[in-house]
Amino acid sequence: MKKNAMITVKTKIRAPLDRVWEAWTLPEHIVQWNQASEDWHTPHAQNDLQTGGRFLSRMEAKDGSQGFDFSGQYNEVKPLEYIYYTLDDGREVKIHFSEKKNLTEIIESFDPEETFPHEMQQQGWQAILDQFKTYAEAIFKRQDIRKDPG
Repeated sequence: MKKNAMITVKTKIRAPLDRVWEAWTLPEHIVQWNQASEDWHTPHAQNDLQTGGRFLSRMEAKDGSQGFDFSGQYNEVKPLEYIYYTLDDGREVKIHFSEKKNLTEIIESFDPEETFPHEMQQQGWQAILDQFKTYAEAIFKRQDIRKDPG
């Protein structure tokens, strides 16, 4: 048994699963939403979304005072269902996607690291997930407007 139980964050997004998956996995989208607060950003992302593939998101404070690479390797990917990966520091992350009644639910569980309190980690990961929800719903709404000009 692991020393610490996984921490879980979740959200429900008003957009279809295929659009949510695309916004979650394509680098041109990742750089738009991957930050916990407005004073951070992700200037660069790479994503080889397949079992054995690697990913990297460069996360930095906008003032340049700090930054880090959020990176790892995919253990298992089942498109439109789940993504399991191991971060370069050995922690595991499991993300599940499901669609129910015009909503896409994302449930993300991760091994906590030892530096920061678990509550702070949960708040940070939830803040990023909340940024994703805002972004994904906004782009879906814009795409719907373009599809229906009338």
